[in-house]
Amino acid sequence: MQTVPAMTAPDRTDPRHLRTLFERASQLSREHRLPSVFVGVAGPEGDLLVRDFLDFVEAELRVEDVVFRLLRERAVLWLADLDLAGATGVLSRLHDDFASRFPTTVGLRIELGFHRVEPGSVPTAKEVLPLLFGPERKRNV
Repeated sequence: MQTVPAMTAPDRTDPRHLRTLFERASQLSREHRLPSVFVGVAGPEGDLLVRDFLDFVEAELRVEDVVFRLLRERAVLWLADLDLAGATGVLSRLHDDFASRFPTTVGLRIELGFHRVEPGSVPTAKEVLPLLFGPERKRNV
């Protein structure tokens, strides 16, 4: 009798998954004309609280949203079918919820960068990642 290997979740640190994530955002934008938002989350190097926050975010997001971890303290989130204001609200709510559930003496120190995927556009990692993590990122928390 032949056994079928169990399905496993995609490796959210594999660069091929990041490419697939951008392809999915492009497909949604082109075919359905829906906006979406990429969010860069960055924290201080070695800050264990950032990893916990990313685990929390991953557990709280909708099924269609994705967390891709670049490093332990950095991740790219893709929030489907949201505009910039909606994505900002979601991240603010998650930040506040995390802070109230897991209070610390130093608090959660993260920086967020946002990039709205316009309906019909074809975003690439090469153009979006500098906007999420470069000096022009949109917001600090």
